[in-house]
Amino acid sequence: MRSKLLAWVIFTLAWQVNPVSAQAAYPSKPIKVVVGFAPGGAADYVARTVGEHLSRALGQPIVIENKAGAGSSIAADSVAKSAADGYTVLIASPSSISVNPALNSKLGYKPSDLLPVSKITASPLVIAAFPGAGISSVKELIAKAKSSPGILNYATSGNGSAPHLGAALFSQVAGIQMTHIPFRGGGPAIQSVVAGDTHLTFGTPPSVLPMVQAGRLKGLAVSTLERTPLVPDLPGMREAGLPEFGIEFWYGLFVPAGTAPAIVNKLFSATQQAMQQPSVKAALAREGTDVSVSASPEQFAAFLREDEKFWVKLVKDADVKIN
Repeated sequence: MRSKLLAWVIFTLAWQVNPVSAQAAYPSKPIKVVVGFAPGGAADYVARTVGEHLSRALGQPIVIENKAGAGSSIAADSVAKSAADGYTVLIASPSSISVNPALNSKLGYKPSDLLPVSKITASPLVIAAFPGAGISSVKELIAKAKSSPGILNYATSGNGSAPHLGAALFSQVAGIQMTHIPFRGGGPAIQSVVAGDTHLTFGTPPSVLPMVQAGRLKGLAVSTLERTPLVPDLPGMREAGLPEFGIEFWYGLFVPAGTAPAIVNKLFSATQQAMQQPSVKAALAREGTDVSVSASPEQFAAFLREDEKFWVKLVKDADVKIN
């Protein structure tokens, strides 16, 4: 009994003196990556593309879990309340980190409850319409919306999502009124436009481009000011006739606050390794998404502090509300 007690004391003291060594075995079991939107959307596509290579870099399976709802807040809240052991990771966009907290003061989590690991991608939004809507350009979209205020509707991946905010800013800049139809993910939103149940979408490239390329949606433009090689067949907003508008969004990885620096750094290193793979870059580029990795977790945190100012100002200026 005395020897067991002595061994326990030695182990406890060693962990307290050097907690990194106690975490050296990380990871020793599968890691869950939580996605705040339904399968088939951009976040899901990015998570599954990156997850395969992240698994190789970490030597453990990556399990993707979709927790759709509340503009990705359900997923963020779930991860924020998870054990800070590196086995639950959130893939998030500005929605979870900046927009939803600005829209809803009653959220169950705060942005500070999530620790940044790395930014991983950046991409424009794609404006696309149902072919039967009679809209083939941004100029026609604006003209039609002005002739019948509120009649046109647009589908997005949810309240407070980057597509929602992008469409709200577009409407403000163009001086038009459209009706927002939120869904629980990019996939269901795009399907509603393909079916003609909604008129158009401000969607993420992985959700929209396959339908544009198949002729089931009419691509109008990308949301960046200039044309991008990621989506070479669509004009940027300057070319499309609305040079006052321009926006892009990102995805990044987060863990619960309190996660040990050694674990965060290991996740960051594995993310860098995964995102540098040519097959990852090629797979994302095919879907209109660019690899954009932070220089360090600290650099990502600094980026978020500045990025938050843009999204919070957009929420206020565009008078975005939770329906």
